[in-house]
Amino acid sequence: MSFVKFLTSKVFLKQVAFAIIAIVALCFIMLKWLNITTNHGDFVVVPNLKGKSIETVKIELNDNDLAMEIQDSANFNPNYPKYSVIEQNPAAGAQVKENRKIYLILNPSGYRKVEVPNILKRTFRQAKPQLSALEFKLGNITYIDNIGKDVVLGMKHNGKTLKPGELLPLTSTIDLVLGNGKR
Repeated sequence: MSFVKFLTSKVFLKQVAFAIIAIVALCFIMLKWLNITTNHGDFVVVPNLKGKSIETVKIELNDNDLAMEIQDSANFNPNYPKYSVIEQNPAAGAQVKENRKIYLILNPSGYRKVEVPNILKRTFRQAKPQLSALEFKLGNITYIDNIGKDVVLGMKHNGKTLKPGELLPLTSTIDLVLGNGKR
């Protein structure tokens, strides 16, 4: 039997028809199975979690069949309570599948600590921008008798004398002791 005759034979055409029917049926079954297992068209709306505590967030996410993943804390934000959510991904109102992880960034318990710079024996004019750059606030300025006018002779925080290199929370107030230019 020649190759051309084989391609036009009833046996070959019958097998090709069975193969096409099998492929179509298999594709139909696979698509139906995917629709069922992936919950096609079923979504959960992500709730707004900003400003809420971890306990409240856990309850709310469990009620909505969602999971949570806590990422590293951000910088302290005084507009939110301690250990509350300040960012979430995906955003509130987004539609996601159930059991999707919602990534949360929490507000730390306070400002991070920053090393106090060595501004001793520098002029007030040099010390002020250095403290401002590190986000320290300037408190009371007191003057004592010293030949160096407006030279920083000491630093204090809440009445306690500070040494360069000590750690203070960001935005702490530092009081300065300056010379008045008199002997």
